[in-house]
Amino acid sequence: ENVRKALGRAAGLLPTTLAAPRLRIPISDRHRYSTLFGQNFEKLGGKSFFVREPGGVAPILSELLQGKRAVASNAPFLTACGIAGLPHVQSGFNDREALRAACVAADVGITSADYALAETGTLVMLASPDEPRLISLLPPMHIAVFPRSRMLANLDELLAVLPNPAEQSSAMVLITGPSRTADIEQILVRGVHGPGEIYAVIVEEGSE
Repeated sequence: ENVRKALGRAAGLLPTTLAAPRLRIPISDRHRYSTLFGQNFEKLGGKSFFVREPGGVAPILSELLQGKRAVASNAPFLTACGIAGLPHVQSGFNDREALRAACVAADVGITSADYALAETGTLVMLASPDEPRLISLLPPMHIAVFPRSRMLANLDELLAVLPNPAEQSSAMVLITGPSRTADIEQILVRGVHGPGEIYAVIVEEGSE
């Protein structure tokens, strides 16, 4: 009754028909998307790196992976960046149980990203045999390496490009910053439901 009164409705009154949803895709220079993504990604506690070509990825990851064990997905773009050849990086898993065991023991999970949303600094992951969810969710650190060509403006553009995600994947995961919760006494804690550290490496050229 209180809810009904707050909405200005009387008992037995049917709700009005909702307006059809409208996608809002701003028209702007796509070259700004990567800069905007980096700004919003870092506001959330992530760290972004920009390299001109795939060959520039390995030196950055070598620095981030010092003294750490990593698991990398089988995404073709990671292969193009030479990530599987880095020391202490395991890749090429085809067996789910072996992958699970490797992710449990790993310090870092390395994936690509199907899309990235500039407006919110969000990574979009579509689960697949080449890109299983475990790698981005189980290790305490996540590194996503992807080309600038996968950058979209916002969630509206994602839904315009991919209106039926279930036809493409069993799960679409939107990752916006490190895992965090404040459920207990309103104290912010990172890394409870997923990685507590997250990095994005955006490749500007040679993107596809």
